[in-house]
Amino acid sequence: MGLLRGRIVALAAVIAAILAGGTWFALTRASAQQRPGKEAAASVHSVAQQAKRAAAPPVTVASMTPAPHTLSVDGAAAIRVVFSQPLAPDSPMPTVSPAIAGNWQRVNSTTLEFVPATGFPEQTHVRVIIPGGAAGVRSAAGGLLAARVVDRFWTGTYSTVRLEQLLSQLGYLPLNWSPDSGAATVPASDASAQLSAAYNPPSGTFTWQPGYPVALHDMWQPGQTGNILSGAVRAFEYNQNMAMDGDAGPQVWRALLNAVAKNQDNPNGYTYAYASEGSPETLTIWHDGRQVLHTLANTGIPGRATVTGTYPVYLRYRFQIMKGTNPDGTKYADPVSFVSYFNGSDAVHYYPRASYGFPQSLGCVELPYNEAEQAWPFLTYGSLVTVAG
Repeated sequence: MGLLRGRIVALAAVIAAILAGGTWFALTRASAQQRPGKEAAASVHSVAQQAKRAAAPPVTVASMTPAPHTLSVDGAAAIRVVFSQPLAPDSPMPTVSPAIAGNWQRVNSTTLEFVPATGFPEQTHVRVIIPGGAAGVRSAAGGLLAARVVDRFWTGTYSTVRLEQLLSQLGYLPLNWSPDSGAATVPASDASAQLSAAYNPPSGTFTWQPGYPVALHDMWQPGQTGNILSGAVRAFEYNQNMAMDGDAGPQVWRALLNAVAKNQDNPNGYTYAYASEGSPETLTIWHDGRQVLHTLANTGIPGRATVTGTYPVYLRYRFQIMKGTNPDGTKYADPVSFVSYFNGSDAVHYYPRASYGFPQSLGCVELPYNEAEQAWPFLTYGSLVTVAG
């Protein structure tokens, strides 16, 4: 009797345990052997999974590259996330914002890496979002990342040195650039490598192309903005059908990297003009390293003097009626030809005079007809004109 009572108690305990686990048996007279149905099996599996997750240690983010809140990041570099445990094969991937082309891939069981197809542009606020919770990152053991993790970093600015390297390569500067021996090459067609080099330029050396005057050499230092670089950017902007402001902003950089990939050299070559207010007054033009014109010229009279300095050509007319006010207050409307404006209303152009070589204009650099016609093809947009006393 005691043995029977003990078996009954044990059977009751088993039944209670099964019921507590969510499994129900349909007792029928037709079957002596009881089996769970599909719903019961699914319930058992769900309970088992929950138990497995509860028993597994939670996943944490061990490290991130770039580290959170890093500044001046190379926008073309890979993003890496390392977790505390091996991840499940079907664990969800992080995302990046703003979204760009690229792929997340597994470096090993604990490490994910985002490899951009090209990269983020300069001065971009980037977020790396790692999903957490029940639908988030999951370890192979079933552990979960407790909550969403967000990494923030900011890309840096493009290098002025790299801007000069690329403009030299395309013929927009009177300089040659060559990489140092052993320096990594940057394939023109590799968009990612080109973008990375925009952040971190390869080492190398600039050399002047022969034939240009010292006055031009003195205006340039590597990595510093100035007239030479601004004029080159204007020339590039014009050839790319962009507004000319001489500032290498995001649109210019996009077009420049695209031009490098397509080997789109400067179709106009490089021109520099020097107007001397010595006696006699002259204009000298160099193009692609050789002197192409040296002629008598006229600059502005006292009270309407031509402003000295160096300026890029920003507006051109083959023919124009130039209008203004004479020193005596009367108006003028003079037909002029081969006009290249370089500073406000000051321009290089043809104007008929009995002689040339001394101040006669109202601020412009006047040339004889044949010489103005010869100068016109060289004084393209972005070409620098220096006026010196």
